Amino acid sequence: MIALAPAWQEALPDTLFLAPHGPQRCGMMGAGYQWWGLSGFAPSALAEGAASAAPAIDAFIDRKLAQYGLTEADLALVGFSQGAMMALQIGLRRPRAVAAVVGYSGMLAGSAGLEHDSFPKPPVLLIHGTADPVVPVAALHMSESQLKHLGINVTTHLSYGVAHNVDPVGLRLGRDFVTQGLARSPS
Repeated sequence: MIALAPAWQEALPDTLFLAPHGPQRCGMMGAGYQWWGLSGFAPSALAEGAASAAPAIDAFIDRKLAQYGLTEADLALVGFSQGAMMALQIGLRRPRAVAAVVGYSGMLAGSAGLEHDSFPKPPVLLIHGTADPVVPVAALHMSESQLKHLGINVTTHLSYGVAHNVDPVGLRLGRDFVTQGLARSPS
């Protein structure tokens, strides 16, 4: 995801971009990393995997916010595939609302702990390719429905003919969504 930084830097000139790698090499995609071993898309396995990876990411975020004197209002979470699952997992469970959550080609891995109405509800953008062979586009529709049911303001975009990647339109939409989220947040 750090490859987004140059494309977004002009619109976000005072922004620090950080992109932690998942701790494991991804077996499905040789050059990638993963936060947990993905053996399938069973809802219980996804929810368990995302929950198990969350403490390490939360600790990283806490360290970086403290290091740079920032708060959740200064934080946008952006992820691709399993990273999108983690952006949603973390972004919906932080103590205070983050400025924005953008998920590319991912899904809400579970809503455990979000049943009560007192959790932060950051704005969410989900972008998915209609030709994604890894995470089916139905995941966007399912996630959108779940997020709306939870009272979360969610925007979606389908990238027609796009496989498991981010196209230029999705890149621009994500950048604009983050820019708007950071501008709305009180710092």
